[in-house]
Amino acid sequence: MRGRRIFWLAVLLLYVCFIYGNSLTPASVSSQESGFVLAFSRNVLEGLGLESMWLTEHIVRKTAHFLEYAGLGILLAFNFRPWAGAFAGRLRGALEAALVIPFVDETIQLFVEGRSGQVSDVWLDLAGALCGLFGAVLVHRLFAGRNKN
Repeated sequence: MRGRRIFWLAVLLLYVCFIYGNSLTPASVSSQESGFVLAFSRNVLEGLGLESMWLTEHIVRKTAHFLEYAGLGILLAFNFRPWAGAFAGRLRGALEAALVIPFVDETIQLFVEGRSGQVSDVWLDLAGALCGLFGAVLVHRLFAGRNKN
């Protein structure tokens, strides 16, 4: 059991480093990466016979924020395990981390060329983290209930 906890903590720490590493990327590089994802996504939509001009770099960037933090929320669930005993205390720890990490993330961006920290991104990141966290708790409860039958 201890080995599993260390594993999930290591994965969480590496993931936070990944998030902060993205924040340390200068705006010009970040924009190139978003542009690549935008072009790829538009090609996929068009390949499916769907309109793609509605998809903008802004949508791609905000979706990336949300999904990146949804992944964080899932990892917070595996680390804090709010489905185990002391639900309120474990959930509080996960919620605190879900708020502090994006706050630090946006603060880092204040010191990177061409980037800016935005309060709206903290809220978006927090929403993603909460969706990932509560989604993981819900899935765990659903599967835990099935295993009892």
